Amino acid sequence: MSRIGKLPIEIPAGVTVAVTDQNLVTVKGPKGELSKQFHKEMIITVEDNSVVVNKPSENKLHRALQGTLRAIINNMVIGVTEGFKKVLELVGVGYRAEVKGGNLVMNLGYSHPVEITAVEGVTFKTEGTTKVIVEGIDKEKVGSAAADIRKWRVPEPYKGKGIKYEGEYIRRKEGKTGK
Repeated sequence: MSRIGKLPIEIPAGVTVAVTDQNLVTVKGPKGELSKQFHKEMIITVEDNSVVVNKPSENKLHRALQGTLRAIINNMVIGVTEGFKKVLELVGVGYRAEVKGGNLVMNLGYSHPVEITAVEGVTFKTEGTTKVIVEGIDKEKVGSAAADIRKWRVPEPYKGKGIKYEGEYIRRKEGKTGK
């Protein structure tokens, strides 16, 4: 029984949601437009001022899909109204980042600077030289872009150096002790 899947998604003012008979959901709002194709057996309807996701049967697949589809559509509505952002912090001597022509260029202790090209729908900003902000309307793309940046230097537990999410706690370990 999905408690989240049964909840209707309220559509805020200025947002339109259209559902085709092939379950292509298109959400338009002040920040942009998102569309996504969903499983054809699920029942997605727009009633009054809300979107409702129903399952055609009590099949295990349909029960699993109901909550997932509802959460994805809700994230689409939030994305076109407010947008999503992830903040990354660079921790380490000489680690710095800057935006050049929409691309993110970082010095992370390698012999060369690391350049990351922005995916369509995702923008990079920097605050100072050690804080990177990834923004966009698609939660999946924002999270993926932030994970790709973090992949270059995952925080390590001995010195605490690396790229971490804002507010993330890195559990420190004690190093080797001499004899």
